[in-house]
Amino acid sequence: MINKLSGVNPVNNVQNTKKAENVAKANAGFDSVDVSDEAKLRAEAYYLKQVANDTPDIRADRVAEVKEKLKDPSYLNNAVIQSAAEGIMASFGL
Repeated sequence: MINKLSGVNPVNNVQNTKKAENVAKANAGFDSVDVSDEAKLRAEAYYLKQVANDTPDIRADRVAEVKEKLKDPSYLNNAVIQSAAEGIMASFGL
């Protein structure tokens, strides 16, 4: 029969020490983190949302450039109109 000494059970101390040693051995390797594909997609979506929020809706420099080009009567020709039409069609996937 084992009696407690000074309020401490010596058997428990030995068992707790062995548990701590086993945990230390298990953690002795290196740590690793696996990120799911869903988390990666969400992180990319968050980044793209931040970029979109930081980008102005209207690019004043481009608007001013186009206004200046439209003031020139020789600017609007068939080549420019065709190029604009192709760009619009491409943006709609047609």
